[in-house]
Amino acid sequence: MIDENIASLFDEWNGAIQTGNPKKVAALYEDTAILLPTVSNKVRHNHDEIEDYFVHFLAKGPQGKIDEANIRIFGETAINSGVYTFTFKDSSVVQARYSFVYRWNGERWMIVEHHSSQMPE
Repeated sequence: MIDENIASLFDEWNGAIQTGNPKKVAALYEDTAILLPTVSNKVRHNHDEIEDYFVHFLAKGPQGKIDEANIRIFGETAINSGVYTFTFKDSSVVQARYSFVYRWNGERWMIVEHHSSQMPE
């Protein structure tokens, strides 16, 4: 039940990506969130930097799919980590390891940390 709630947060994030609107994606991140993105060497430290990353990422037309999810909940903190695959509008595919760390803010779960790194092999 609560694991399903955490799992559905990826669907919400992926849905925001499908809109093509970087502001909708960035709104899912807490103001002080950190993003360690897949296709950029630059760590993103705030909404403006996170939104900037998604401007470029969303231009590629990504669609994500979870291949393996591992969810753990520690009170008001939840972690969803595993492997996901992105298919892009040019038909390229990237598989990556991911970690989403969420914090309950009293109203909803917000992303406080998101790490994504392309599979090495």
